[in-house]
Amino acid sequence: MHRNPKPDAQKHFAWNARSKMAAPGNEEEELTQEQTEKLLQFQDLTGIDSMDQCRRTLEQHHWNIEAAVQDRLNEQEGVPSVFNPPSSRPLQVHTADHRVYSYVVSRPQPRGLLGWSYYLIMLPFRFTYYTLLDIFRFAIRFIRPDPRSRVTDPVGDVVSFIQNFEEQYGRIHPVFYQGTYSQALNDAKRELRYLLVYLHGDDHQDTDEFCRNTMCNPEVVNFINTRMLFWACSTSKPEGYRVSQALRENTYPFLAMIMLKEQRMTVVGRLEGLLRAEDFVNQLTFIMDANATYLVSERLDREERNQTQVLRQQQDEAYLASLRADQEKERKRKEAQEKRRREEEDVRQQLLAEERRQQSLQEEKERKSECLPPEPFPDNPDSVKIVFKLPNDTRVERRFLFTQSLTVIYDFLFSLKETPEKFQIVANFPRRVLPCLPTEREPNPPTLQQAGLSRCEVLFVQDLTDD
Repeated sequence: MHRNPKPDAQKHFAWNARSKMAAPGNEEEELTQEQTEKLLQFQDLTGIDSMDQCRRTLEQHHWNIEAAVQDRLNEQEGVPSVFNPPSSRPLQVHTADHRVYSYVVSRPQPRGLLGWSYYLIMLPFRFTYYTLLDIFRFAIRFIRPDPRSRVTDPVGDVVSFIQNFEEQYGRIHPVFYQGTYSQALNDAKRELRYLLVYLHGDDHQDTDEFCRNTMCNPEVVNFINTRMLFWACSTSKPEGYRVSQALRENTYPFLAMIMLKEQRMTVVGRLEGLLRAEDFVNQLTFIMDANATYLVSERLDREERNQTQVLRQQQDEAYLASLRADQEKERKRKEAQEKRRREEEDVRQQLLAEERRQQSLQEEKERKSECLPPEPFPDNPDSVKIVFKLPNDTRVERRFLFTQSLTVIYDFLFSLKETPEKFQIVANFPRRVLPCLPTEREPNPPTLQQAGLSRCEVLFVQDLTDD
């Protein structure tokens, strides 16, 4: 059943500061004014009756009311929070004004003698009926818990309500947010938009008229679709019931306007009772105009943060580019140093190799010189006098024996310092190269006599080093 407003309630405009709070004990004296206001607002948004529990929850979240509310709602949903976990440094909110604009439309009072007579006659019956109903509900809670208290499929609850609404009232209606209440809060915060929450009381006598004539009014539809997000659910569904416990409505139809105000999602307006389309639009416009400065301030702050982030990102990119350029320059410098070091090492190794080769060559010359047979005497009938013309135009003379191999001539020339490292011996008449070194075809070089040399010869030493 629906909850009717008090009979003496009248239509009014008011900015109401919520003042209900059960004293949790002596610990309440230790709270600051700001913490007390946060405690009241947290109880208002979550519907927790125990102020001690409210305080413990807020203290666990370092008095970050936004994170505490979202964790409380997601705990009831049984799903992970869509918001980021609370930061190590809680959000600081510097404000002392948490008043909520409330607009309540009470049902018309009886008029005339007949109306008052009917009202007075039915009053005892209504009082008895609602009293017995409340006692029955209170007793049934001890036997079977309210199934709506356990939220298992919040998105399914919302989608089911939307389907039922369209079946009953048609498809001309504001665009419903197809997601959980927590997700709607998250999107409204991210997009810096107003969030209008509608709780649908299925059994209330004014619900049908409000949905048919006000909610589906084209002017209302266009107004809501162009200016805010719209989330709705029936209180007969677990998701809608959970939100109703958080927003603590008094009667139906019930709507709450929520926005990001001073860095947290805040209820800034409550509309309760049957509103006509024109009055409904006027009240929403009034609430939006009254809080426009907060939304503009949040947008400016976010734009400034975004610009600061972009500037920091550009600075970081410039720093990284400069760092990469320095690293590339350092890499090239090291590569050049390494290249010079390798070249110097190659030159040094070449010099060492050349020194070792020259030393080995000199040792070989000395060995050849020591192994040479002695020079024969001039009066030896087998002696041959040979004059060698070296490439540097110097002349060398020595005697050999006809019976000696041409290898002896080659070893003699090889042992001279003036002789090139590689050479061959050439005779002019006829011009030929003397085969002084063994080959595969002639492993034993011929003797001087076999080579056709006379007793006095002039031989030329031809340099083959370049070849």
